[in-house]
Amino acid sequence: MLKDFAKLQTFLMVIKEKSFSKASAKLGISQPAVTQQIKFIEDYLDTKIVERKKNGILLTKEGEDLFRIASRLEKTITSSEKELLKIVNKDFTFVIGSSNTIGNYILPNYLSEIKKRINNNVYMNVALSSEVIDQLEDKKTDIAIIESPVFKDGIVYRKWVLDELVVFSNQPLKKNLNAEDLLEFDWICREETSHTRKLTSEVFDEMGVQCINFQVLGVLASPTAIKESVLHANPTNSRPVVSIMSKHAIANEVKEGRLFEARLQNYKIERNFYIAYLKDKKHDVFVDNVVNYLLSLNKI
Repeated sequence: MLKDFAKLQTFLMVIKEKSFSKASAKLGISQPAVTQQIKFIEDYLDTKIVERKKNGILLTKEGEDLFRIASRLEKTITSSEKELLKIVNKDFTFVIGSSNTIGNYILPNYLSEIKKRINNNVYMNVALSSEVIDQLEDKKTDIAIIESPVFKDGIVYRKWVLDELVVFSNQPLKKNLNAEDLLEFDWICREETSHTRKLTSEVFDEMGVQCINFQVLGVLASPTAIKESVLHANPTNSRPVVSIMSKHAIANEVKEGRLFEARLQNYKIERNFYIAYLKDKKHDVFVDNVVNYLLSLNKI
C-alpha cells in the first residue's frame, strides 16, 4: 500500500517537469531516488505508468488514470493542510532568510500571502547567501532562499525560480550586445567576490572580453546602490553608464521607462534561485506549507 503521499508527489512532479532529472532538482532529491520511487509505484500497481522518450516522458493509459487520481489527492491534501494549521494554532514568528535580490525585489510581493497561509507573523532577514545558509544551520531561520549555490550537508535544496542577469542603463541600448558594444560603455561593477561578478566574468571570457578592459566608474557591493548609480547617471552622456543585474531587480524601472535592458548576443546569463530548509524540518507543517506555496509560483 502507498502509505504516504511523497511517492505520488514525485510522480506528479515528473509529469509536470516532463523529466526525471528536472523533477529531482525541483524536489531536492537525487535522480536515482526519483527513479526508485516511480519503480516502487509501478511494482505496487504491477503496471507501467511512464515511458521515457527522447523528447521527454509519455504516460501510459494506467499512468493517465493514476495522474487524475493523484491530482485529486494533491488538492485534498493541500486543503487539509490549511485545516491542520488551524488545529496546530501555534503562535510564533516564521523567519525567512533571503539573499539580496530575492529579499529586496521578489519576496516582499508574497509576504502577506505567506503570513495568511500560516496564520502567523513572518519576518525576513536579508543577507549574503552564505550568511543566510549559516543562519539556517544555526536554526535562526525556518527557510532560506538564495541566489548563489551554497550547498551543505543536512540541508534540502529545492530549485525555485530561474533568474536572468541583464545589462541595463538609463539610456536606450541595442537589444543584443556584442563584445565591441561592451567596450563603449562606462561600467558600474559588482565586487569581485560576488556570484553575479563570477557568472558575468565567465561569459565575458567566452566573448573574448575582460572586465579589466572596461571603463569602470566604480565597484559596489550593494545591488541597490548599483541600480541607483545607473538611474542617476547623466542621460546625455555619449557613453551610457551600465551594469549587470537580475531582471527582477530592475523590472519596475524598465516597465516605467526609467531603465532599459539588453542581452548579450548569443549568450544568456542565467542562474537558479533555491529554497533551502533543514532535513529535520522536511515534515514541519509550517515549512511545508510555505515551501509548497513558493513552489506553486511557477512564473515570477
